[in-house]
Amino acid sequence: MATAAIDSHKLAAARLWAATRLPYLASALFAQSVVGEPDCGTIAVDRSWHVHADPAIVDSLSAEELGKLLVHLSGHLLRDHAARAGAIHADDDGARATWNRAADAEINDDLARDGCVPAVAPDLPTALNCPDGQLGEFYFINSASGPRHWDCGSGCDNGERRWDESGGIGRQQAQLVVLGVAAEIQRHSAQHPGVVPGGWLRWADSVLPSRVDWRRVLAAEIRSGVANAAGKVDYTYRRPSRRAGSTPNIVLPTLFRPIPNVAVVCDTSGSMHEHLLARALAEVEGLLVRGGLRQAQVRVLAVDTNVHAVRRVSRASQVELTGGGGTNMGVGIAAASILRPKPSVIVVLTDGFTPWPDEAPKGVRVVVGLLEQQISPIRNFPPPPWARTVHIQLEAAPAG
Repeated sequence: MATAAIDSHKLAAARLWAATRLPYLASALFAQSVVGEPDCGTIAVDRSWHVHADPAIVDSLSAEELGKLLVHLSGHLLRDHAARAGAIHADDDGARATWNRAADAEINDDLARDGCVPAVAPDLPTALNCPDGQLGEFYFINSASGPRHWDCGSGCDNGERRWDESGGIGRQQAQLVVLGVAAEIQRHSAQHPGVVPGGWLRWADSVLPSRVDWRRVLAAEIRSGVANAAGKVDYTYRRPSRRAGSTPNIVLPTLFRPIPNVAVVCDTSGSMHEHLLARALAEVEGLLVRGGLRQAQVRVLAVDTNVHAVRRVSRASQVELTGGGGTNMGVGIAAASILRPKPSVIVVLTDGFTPWPDEAPKGVRVVVGLLEQQISPIRNFPPPPWARTVHIQLEAAPAG
């Protein structure tokens, strides 16, 4: 991170304030690199996730106001306002200011309820004589005329600036950040209902769409398997029975209730491109949240034709996706079924281009999360009938 003459302590404080206030946007906040740009007269983002900051402007803002502005600029990047401006020809010289105001209103509408609208970029739908809850395209067409309060950069209006730089975050890396933030928004909303603004939730759902409520189906399957294991009672000789004193010459077993464990077999083969791998990570995160499972109860196996890593996790960021060769999820299922303690549920996250075992592992429930594109490809190996299959619908992979 290059900061030139920027007050690095204020920048760190601003990011910390923003990440604490809106934790579900933290990944985007810290993914941006900050570049000192003397005399640019603004703090703006380019399309490569650089923040170009005039040190004099940074000095004039409090850490809190700088944090609000960083959140605001993150919104332009996450919502891909630059590409959307180009799509409706709002990146022409005469239209950029209008689009900037419209995009600001789209973002600030959601930031207002958390008190995070930056004072330097204050446009709200009411200031444009428009209703709340609309997209930038609507505000662009229907807004009242007015001046642009703040130049948010090419990352907002797609217009070149003299300070724009190449490098930074590429298209695929940016898409991974976007998917991660969308998954974090959904996770945060599940944990704290009503806290995440509706606009951010709708955006997350548009990034991670589904034709059916597969999340509910997947969660139900996991809960069913976990509850089935938790409800079992068996005998063990590992602990003495409370009644052992009444029969000193006989060793009596004691009852115990198994602790449910989940094994996640994650497909890391060559056919799983970064878009699908990011979604697989998001589903692991959702699994941990919905199931309320502790770290010791979830193990993740990275598998292509071999098992490359087995790890206990409590967050998706802890998952190591290694591999990248051919595909055989049967190897992963077999490895998961012999783990100790034995899992009660095995969840397989895969794109489906894999052979499957002929028989189900004994004593273990198997749930297959089949990650699909909008146009599902023809598979030579359909999921086995002994596994419960949940179809997870995805957007088409990003180009480039």
